[in-house]
Amino acid sequence: MLRIEAITAGYGRSIVLRDVDVTVADSTVTAVLGHNGAGKSTLLRAAIGLIRPRSGMVLLAGEDVTRLAPHQRVDRGMAYVPQGQQCFPHLTAAENLQLVADGRRGGKEALAESLDLFPALTGLLRRRAGLLSGGQRQQLAIARALITRPKLLLLDEPTEGIQPNVVAEIEQAILSLASGGLSVLLVEQHLGFALRAAHRYHVLESGRVTSTGAGGSDAEPAVRAALSV
Repeated sequence: MLRIEAITAGYGRSIVLRDVDVTVADSTVTAVLGHNGAGKSTLLRAAIGLIRPRSGMVLLAGEDVTRLAPHQRVDRGMAYVPQGQQCFPHLTAAENLQLVADGRRGGKEALAESLDLFPALTGLLRRRAGLLSGGQRQQLAIARALITRPKLLLLDEPTEGIQPNVVAEIEQAILSLASGGLSVLLVEQHLGFALRAAHRYHVLESGRVTSTGAGGSDAEPAVRAALSV
């Protein structure tokens, strides 16, 4: 589904990613792990097109999208949920969702499907998004992205600052989406969550991939060892 090939990218004169390769297979979850500053968020920003790499390629379903704008990548099936439970705080939860659904073919049905994935939001639709808890705002952000019916979902730290019961709900939602055919590239620092959800993982250190392997809880000792180097 997604192939990031030999990407070198950064901001201004600062190089953050150096010759990075990451692949997300169809209907699987790939986790990118690493300490703060390793380049994880930059990798997602390069994948969605918010920054243009100095070199390398981004391929989506075999198509080179490296020079496409973010909205063009969304049209081709990518969706991005950035870090920080982002929403429009002065709008209600329903209005946040409706902004994406309006004018989109099948938007009404896609909105209903996104609420099916996060049923707790149904009783909160009239509440301003800024008054929701962090976990509820994160569920809202993911539900909003899913209204575009993506083929590939990019998630940046979806469990950051989230209460444990909502972490479990988000994990179950991600697994359900992957089993339903969606591919997911997950950036996460919560190792237990990430490895349970992921089919494969990559460890980033100072902008380079230093370790990769199969996901699952059994991989945690190897990942912790890689992160301690």
